[in-house]
Amino acid sequence: MSLASPPRRAALRQPLRGFTLVEIMVALAIVALALLAGTQATSALALGAERETDIVLAHVCAENELVRVRLAQQMPSIGDSQVLCEQAGRRYQVRVHTTPTPNPQFRRVDAQVLTDSLQPVLRLSTIVGRY
Repeated sequence: MSLASPPRRAALRQPLRGFTLVEIMVALAIVALALLAGTQATSALALGAERETDIVLAHVCAENELVRVRLAQQMPSIGDSQVLCEQAGRRYQVRVHTTPTPNPQFRRVDAQVLTDSLQPVLRLSTIVGRY
């Protein structure tokens, strides 16, 4: 008696099921690219929100300085000054630059807001006159 295994003709007739290693690697590469694109989009949204927050807070700082100049009883002196402004726990530096205009009754006042790392965020300008 022979202990040889029976012939496997039935198994050879059916196609093999499953994925090849190449197919799995291609699918993983596609998923990795999709995740990378999603991560970059999320990062861009977060940076945009951070920038928008900086702009809104810097606008408040600049407006505060320009209103202070407008409400002063005297004309602002020509030259530069710096003021620190803290809004929502963030510190900004406001540089106020006052220049004369062709009409001596008016002065131009520019307020430039910078971050702690001296990156410009916003610049506002106004004209102040004598009353």
